[in-house]
Amino acid sequence: MHKLLLSLLLALLLNVASQLAVAETAGSANFVLKDIAGVKHQLANYKGKWVLVNYWATWCPPCLEEVPDLVSLFDRRRKKDLMIIGVVFDYESVAAVKEYVDDMLISYPIVLGDDTVIAQIGSADVMPTTFIYNPQGELVKIKRGLITKPYLEKIIGHNRP
Repeated sequence: MHKLLLSLLLALLLNVASQLAVAETAGSANFVLKDIAGVKHQLANYKGKWVLVNYWATWCPPCLEEVPDLVSLFDRRRKKDLMIIGVVFDYESVAAVKEYVDDMLISYPIVLGDDTVIAQIGSADVMPTTFIYNPQGELVKIKRGLITKPYLEKIIGHNRP
């Protein structure tokens, strides 16, 4: 009985913490990030599209696992209704990041994570963490842990092109 109550309380606290994080981060709803190719990405420029900001690290097995789903979604929907921006943290070198991106065939832009990114988007206690913005530019979900194509399609709509 105590374990059940503790589990329910923990689930409630995590849900409240997630909602607070969404509300707290939602105030900075127009980030500007520069990717490793030198291109600037501003949330306001992606109005009408879902925007996923995916925090990851090269040493993170779940990050590695979710890349094919993210690449598949991005390649299929980027010209229509989706933008994905990967933000790498805790990396060895820029060269190592570029090699990883090439090896994993990552087609979406990659940003080097730092305090400036965290100040604009939010922090993550877990890798991977994905910040999901709706087509109006509002932060609607922070997903901690592995993200999958079916999960994302449920949120952004699988019937869209």
